Amino acid sequence: MATSNPLRKFLFPALTRNYLKRLIFLGLGTYIFFSHVLIPLRIQGHSMDPTYRDGSFAFCSRQQYLFSEIERFDVVTIRFSGHNVMLLKRVIALAGDTLEFREGTLYINGEQVEEPYVQHHSSWNLPVRKIKPGFVYVVGDNRGTSMARHKFGQVRIDRIIGGVIF
Repeated sequence: MATSNPLRKFLFPALTRNYLKRLIFLGLGTYIFFSHVLIPLRIQGHSMDPTYRDGSFAFCSRQQYLFSEIERFDVVTIRFSGHNVMLLKRVIALAGDTLEFREGTLYINGEQVEEPYVQHHSSWNLPVRKIKPGFVYVVGDNRGTSMARHKFGQVRIDRIIGGVIF
């Protein structure tokens, strides 16, 4: 019986004032951490297959771009609508770059770019376009479907919430 008493105290502690203060502090700390520092994401859809699968989970780090710039090929979280709907996309071009798709092959500044994260290539064709200052160009990794079924394009940098860490 002596071993069950510490276990019982651990699992069912007395509701003292200090215990309730710790519980409230822990709850508030957890809420702040997971809503402002490391945001959990549930992936819905196939636009980032195979890198992030439908139904899987990832975390968005809000601090990732506080002290560093967004780089080409980073996977970012974009505020799409309000605070609850976000898109996961890959940055493929930065401000000032030119971008083009020819028969599914990506060209940045006129040079062909290898994309090892893309498994299903398609015959996308997109004429040359220049990325505006303060914007980046994003697209999903799943290129096996038509362009009409994808949300992609130039996005203002201030709409990027953070980077995906895992």
